[in-house]
Amino acid sequence: MLFSAGYWGFTLSPNWGVKLLAGLGAPALFIAAWALFGAGGGENAVYPLTGLARAALEILWFGGGALALYASGLVTPALVFFALFVVNAVLRLIWNEV
Repeated sequence: MLFSAGYWGFTLSPNWGVKLLAGLGAPALFIAAWALFGAGGGENAVYPLTGLARAALEILWFGGGALALYASGLVTPALVFFALFVVNAVLRLIWNEV
């Protein structure tokens, strides 16, 4: 996920200033969001989310990774990333790990 956000940032513009800002800033924003709301399954988060809010966070987090790959032109890896996320989510539901 973090690689996807960074890769997107570094492909965003031909300007090196923008590349550095987006390439380092996008993963930093995702790290901050996860630390605040999702770390350790919510146990280590500053503001832990549960239930539908936690599901929304995970969809935005991993969906953001897939969208970042897609936006940077890597369509097949984006689809694979998204498919793996869906499989993981379904298995977590089946195994009651949500």
